Amino acid sequence: MSDADQQIQRNREMILTAKEKGLGATIGAYTKLSGPGWLQSAITLGGGSLSGALFLGVLGGTDMLWLQLMAIIMGVIMLSAISYVTLSTGKRPFPLINEHINPALGWGWLLATITANMIWCMPQFALCFEALEKNLIGFGNSDQYKDAVADGDNMYGYKIGISLVLLAIAGGMVYLSSQQGLAAKAFDWTLKIMVAIVVLAFFGVVTILGTSGALDWGSILSGFIPDLSQWTQPAGRIAGFVDELPSNVGQFWSEKVVQSQRDVMIGAAATAVGINMTFLLPYSMLSRGWDKTFRGLAKFDLSTGMAIPYVLVTSCVVIAAGSMFHGEMDEQLGSGDIAVMKQSPLYSKASESLIARLEILDARTKELTLEEKEVMIARLPEEEKRIAASLVKRNAFQLSKSLTPLLGERNANLVFGIGVLGMGFSSIIILMLINGYAFCEMLGKKQGGRMHVVGCLIAGAVGASWWLVWDGDAKMWLAILVSAFGMMLLPIAYTTFMLMMNSTKILGTEKPKGKSLLIWNVLMSFSVLGAIAAAVTAIYDKASHPIAGKVVIGVGVIFLVAIAVTAIQRKTKPFGGKEIDS
Repeated sequence: MSDADQQIQRNREMILTAKEKGLGATIGAYTKLSGPGWLQSAITLGGGSLSGALFLGVLGGTDMLWLQLMAIIMGVIMLSAISYVTLSTGKRPFPLINEHINPALGWGWLLATITANMIWCMPQFALCFEALEKNLIGFGNSDQYKDAVADGDNMYGYKIGISLVLLAIAGGMVYLSSQQGLAAKAFDWTLKIMVAIVVLAFFGVVTILGTSGALDWGSILSGFIPDLSQWTQPAGRIAGFVDELPSNVGQFWSEKVVQSQRDVMIGAAATAVGINMTFLLPYSMLSRGWDKTFRGLAKFDLSTGMAIPYVLVTSCVVIAAGSMFHGEMDEQLGSGDIAVMKQSPLYSKASESLIARLEILDARTKELTLEEKEVMIARLPEEEKRIAASLVKRNAFQLSKSLTPLLGERNANLVFGIGVLGMGFSSIIILMLINGYAFCEMLGKKQGGRMHVVGCLIAGAVGASWWLVWDGDAKMWLAILVSAFGMMLLPIAYTTFMLMMNSTKILGTEKPKGKSLLIWNVLMSFSVLGAIAAAVTAIYDKASHPIAGKVVIGVGVIFLVAIAVTAIQRKTKPFGGKEIDS
């Protein structure tokens, strides 16, 4: 028996012994052995979750805190089901899906995972660069740097150099994860520390806001109570602003705000648990030698390692953003003087909504010049400008700047810089790791071998090239296509694992029975329906785009046809899964 096998056996005996001693001992053993849940936490706490939480706070204040809590609960339910199937069978999900469910589903799941890994790695590198540029090192704050950027310098030297350093460090971390013993433990603890730093950074911001009297804790607690009316009605202070406006004007802003709220709800569902996270969990558990003895540990790990850090961080970001930005605007935007109003950093984006309001409510406005429209905007009531300001997305660096009076410039830069860098860099590591698992499955190679390293490095190299393509139209196209395809496949992946949970052929005697199966199905149905609702809405929104809509619909139709064809023509032998090289 190898050293790795001996360690797995010791872990198994630790769990069994702890269960005999009671709950306290079991929790202690689970805490010591936890790992895959923290990997999930490292990826879900990325740039997407950060930007989503920021806009959630700007748009709805603390009234929409419940949203991310519900999103992560749905994710934990399905990931728990995935862990149950994987640990009960001890088999890799990709060939299992191909053999027993549908090979088109298996390959769609794998290819969507690889695509998502490579594309979403780019904004994580960009996020890390911005954290170093604006907060931690701060070289982007010098007058010389700003003047060079203003003159058209893309600063490729800085971007390439920092990206290569990040890639090298991430590659070293991924190498540690593929080793056994102390190296693997070092990888686990490094990730746990990174997640803990992110949690502490944003929790510290909320603590300071609370002690300064800037927070309404009653309102914050009530924000965790689900309010489905937010799908059709404005939330927070915006609802009050809308009520004060004439009916036709109020209706325009209500529809505008509600559409943004729906987008945020969909985004929360997409960023809490992405398609690639459903791939990471089973393979990260199998790589540790876990089996059905570890099923309880898997649920504990997902709850404590993923759900709790996610809820803490995103809630803190929502609270901080809501306290500083929700229903607020700067003095310049509120000015009736056109020259002063246009100096507002919010004006460029806010004016888009304000001009749309003028043109839709009075078609004659379309014939006016921009200067004439600006005169009309300056005269609009404060409530409308506040609503328009709440529709403008902010980033972490704007939030950090807004908190400078409370935290001090140095502390604000340090706290947000560390938090944002930790979120982005930990996501890079995990996206590379997932790609290694996926490449091995695609090529039928043994996990942890040479192809695993190649797969990891490909995702990292694509991510490190963000400075080439993650900008302008290319950024928009990549984001639209990958997010739409990922959202399309997420409910399909959820449904696939729900079918596997109900399959006697796959689980045999380990299939849940009676009340246990009923509870599983009720909970999984809740998650599947939530994912379907988010996917349908996301695809519907993308379909309105003149070109991207056709591409998204085309990909969806091709995928559905592939599922139907393979379902009809399935052979009795396994389809689409190469035997693994030893």
